[in-house]
Amino acid sequence: MRVLFLHNNFPAQYRHVARKLAEKKKNQVVFASHRAVEKIPGVVNLLYKPHREGKPETHHYLRTTETAVINGQSLFRACLDLKKKGFEPDIICAHSGWGPSLYVQELFPKAKLLCYFEWYYHAFGSDADFLPDSKMEYDDASRIRTKNVPVLMDLAHCDWGQIPTQFQASQFPDVFKSKMSVLHDGVDTSFFKPDPKAEKKFGDIDLSHVDEILTYATRGMEPYRGFPEFMRAANLLMKQRPNLHVVVVGNDRVAYGKKLAKGDSWRKRMVKELDFDESRLHFTGLLPYPDYLKVLQASTVQAYLTVPFVLSWSLIESLSCGALVVASDTAPVKEVITDGENGFLADFFDHEAFAERIAFALDNHKDLGHIRDAARQTVMDNYAHKDLLPRHLRLIKDVANGTLPPMEAR
Repeated sequence: MRVLFLHNNFPAQYRHVARKLAEKKKNQVVFASHRAVEKIPGVVNLLYKPHREGKPETHHYLRTTETAVINGQSLFRACLDLKKKGFEPDIICAHSGWGPSLYVQELFPKAKLLCYFEWYYHAFGSDADFLPDSKMEYDDASRIRTKNVPVLMDLAHCDWGQIPTQFQASQFPDVFKSKMSVLHDGVDTSFFKPDPKAEKKFGDIDLSHVDEILTYATRGMEPYRGFPEFMRAANLLMKQRPNLHVVVVGNDRVAYGKKLAKGDSWRKRMVKELDFDESRLHFTGLLPYPDYLKVLQASTVQAYLTVPFVLSWSLIESLSCGALVVASDTAPVKEVITDGENGFLADFFDHEAFAERIAFALDNHKDLGHIRDAARQTVMDNYAHKDLLPRHLRLIKDVANGTLPPMEAR
């Protein structure tokens, strides 16, 4: 089978499936992306860059669409050489929304298209109007609706779609749900596993002497992932518990939601707003996987918050490590965590209630082994890479062979 993967970043959600497909020498696997930070044996990397950026004068409703179109054009041009060299994919597996899949079927008309969908934008009832300062004008609502144009093109033209969670699938128009499978990427439970003796050293930070560690890990520091609420809760707890240390993993940037002015950041804002004992507040930045794993394993309590949006890998990875998780009671989280069974839930907006829930978990962490065990079991039952990978491979094979609906949907 000849497979072409499309994603701005390599290998992203396709890491495990691309690696597995490439293990068979009879398969030809090509991965087109803007950047590649690692190498997978047997996978041919095709690196390309958009030939220009979107123009400032473009109508602001259409800037996302223009960027996607430019990306689609650039991918098309990069793939021309593939075609000249005789590579004709049986299937194209593409991350939808950024545009690489928009025109590739014009170049490879016989190839099946399996799109990975993450989000369908709504002005009301999900992420965009969730936060208190979300002032939704008619102009905002119209712009958000228009952001779906590249996604709608993929929905219309793909042979099948894949989406990681039921909550994310619920955001898509009903008319398209008959050609989509809910199938999570999965996590490597042999890597993300509990270790009661995990070393409390993460990069340059040594907490070997610390008994209570509250952790928070996401890609960026932003309201979408409840960073301000977490910091307010952490500040209360640090004042109440003089031996508590707080570890924040992630970049000091906004990955999701409204960007801040250059030089400003939510980390700077929260540190300025709150009176922290900075000797007990540790910002690690992004960590290599071995150090990130140790943070999850050594955590006394792990906090996770999100608006109703795409669910973070970090939540599933934390649960897989048997972490004691206190999370926001928002829809994507409640698909995974049942309060008091495999974790604890608290009101996203009530940082005092969040702090109380964390304090309870800290006070009783030695007696909550059953919660940790249930957290791990949740992942083993529903999100284990070893179980989901064969389903991913079967889905790709079925779509490539034109078996629609695929077995995964039956």
